[in-house]
Amino acid sequence: MSLENSWLSPKSSPLSVERVRLGRISLLSALIFLVLVSGAHTSAQAPQKKNVLILSDVGLSHPLTANITQQIVAGVQQAPDRHVEFYSESLDLLAFPDGPSKEEARNWLDKKYGGQRLDVVVAVGPGAINLLSNGTAALFSEVPVVISGTTRDEVTNPKLDSRFTGTWLKFEPEKTLEVALRLFPDTRHVFVVGGSSTFDETLISLTKARLSSFNTRAEIHYLAKMEMGNLLEQLQDLPDHSIGFYTSFFQDAVGNKFLNATKALPMITAASNGPDFGMADTYIGHGIVGGYVRTSGKQGNITAQIVSELLEGKQAQELPIETLPGEYMFDWKELQKWHIPESSLPSGSVILFREPSLWERTKWAWVSAFLTILGLSILVGYLHHSRKQLQLAREGQRQLSGLLINAEEQERRRVASELHDDFSQRAALVALGIDNVADAMPPSMEEAHQQLRKLVNSASEIGADLHTLSHQLHSSTLESLGLVPAIGALCKEFAAQQAIKTDFMSDDIPRLVSPNTALCVFRIVQEGLRNVKKHSGAEEVRVCLKRAGNRLILSVRDEGRGFAMKDLHQKQGIGIRIMKERAHLLGGEFKIQSAPGRGTTVEACVPLAAREDADEDHG
Repeated sequence: MSLENSWLSPKSSPLSVERVRLGRISLLSALIFLVLVSGAHTSAQAPQKKNVLILSDVGLSHPLTANITQQIVAGVQQAPDRHVEFYSESLDLLAFPDGPSKEEARNWLDKKYGGQRLDVVVAVGPGAINLLSNGTAALFSEVPVVISGTTRDEVTNPKLDSRFTGTWLKFEPEKTLEVALRLFPDTRHVFVVGGSSTFDETLISLTKARLSSFNTRAEIHYLAKMEMGNLLEQLQDLPDHSIGFYTSFFQDAVGNKFLNATKALPMITAASNGPDFGMADTYIGHGIVGGYVRTSGKQGNITAQIVSELLEGKQAQELPIETLPGEYMFDWKELQKWHIPESSLPSGSVILFREPSLWERTKWAWVSAFLTILGLSILVGYLHHSRKQLQLAREGQRQLSGLLINAEEQERRRVASELHDDFSQRAALVALGIDNVADAMPPSMEEAHQQLRKLVNSASEIGADLHTLSHQLHSSTLESLGLVPAIGALCKEFAAQQAIKTDFMSDDIPRLVSPNTALCVFRIVQEGLRNVKKHSGAEEVRVCLKRAGNRLILSVRDEGRGFAMKDLHQKQGIGIRIMKERAHLLGGEFKIQSAPGRGTTVEACVPLAAREDADEDHG
């Protein structure tokens, strides 16, 4: 049995039945509420699409239509939550002169868009405005219309009801001619150029009415309703002190049609032998100097704002039609061509297409170069400072090394003196005393005699070893006999003690050598022989000392096991460092050459007169 049937069983009380009914109603109400809320939420997430129709006299190939259309689309689409579909139609009213064909255009538009919901219609140009405002039956009668792209003077008696809003451009050709005559005060002739279409003729007529007061300042000629070829020929032969005044040129006298700003105007200004002026911002950049122009770009922005407000719910009658003033605008290239200084232009003039100066084009390159040079200069200064600091550190290290080596030599001299004068003498006295004791003992004590003889021999050996150690620490031969005899004695002593054949050769060595140089060479030989014994395993070593100008060249070469030069840094001990430092302290050079299985050569080149001789007291 279902739950619902249990609520409605015969045993249920009237109160229970009423409660069930109320529960059903509440549940239904809740479901309806959820459906409505869900629908509202979906609606908020997906905004309703809006439709905007842009209706223009001529197509997007004409700059004025293209500029305004682009500004409208870009401005309206700035709102991220707005979904707008744009439709664009070009009436090309040049193909519909007057009369019934305009009605055909109205019928065609009504047939194409009459059944579609439009939210806003934008009318760009006098023809589009006339088409929507005049007629037996209003076209898009329920849709707000935004007018744009023309002046009030160019529209023929428009009937603008409450659904019309937008902006007019201000028609003031006299201001363009005024500034032209100010820039060219010697002007005697003004040639106003226009085409033969209905629009061209209307604009020529309006311009003629506005410029009538200037006839006293210059003679004004109107070149209209002419075939393009004849017009260009006449413009090539204008009299001196003439300027051109371009209105519009959509069609010539024989029916040839032209793109007004981008085709007809460049042909006309190229043929003209004088400066040309105009009344629209779309003409700047196509050969005219400039003038007081109608600003389609500014009007496009304002039109986009009006369309956005209408799409947001405002009514057209809440947005009154305004008239936008023109603006003084000039082409920088044309100013340069006709040598017009910018100071002579009206205050607040806009200058387009200005080419940057050499400084403006290259300033970032100059700034980059300057910063690079500055950076390099700082780096060079830092490196120079670092090098100087390094040199000072090296000089300090050299001086410290000199102090340490001199301190070592002084300590060697002191220890050698102690060993020679004290310990060696005392060992000799001990040996002599033991020998005297042995002589005094009776011959019957033979065993004691033998022990005493051994003691005498041991004491004598100790004395000899002390003498040798004293000589190694400080060679008295070096001080008394000179460098060559000292090295010769050192080599003989090394050969006798280590059983390694040691050949010494010297060539052209003066007897008197700088003490510091002699000591340096002697110590390098001494350390080199010690390394031969310790590392090479060689049976023979050659020591060579020769003179080359004012320098001594020393080499210690063995034919031992050698080593790879790449391992020198790892094998370089304190002995090699001291040899290198001794040579460098004298302003000399030191190097080692070796190869596995090919022996090792230690070379040093030092000056005969060491630079330390001028300052021997490093410590």
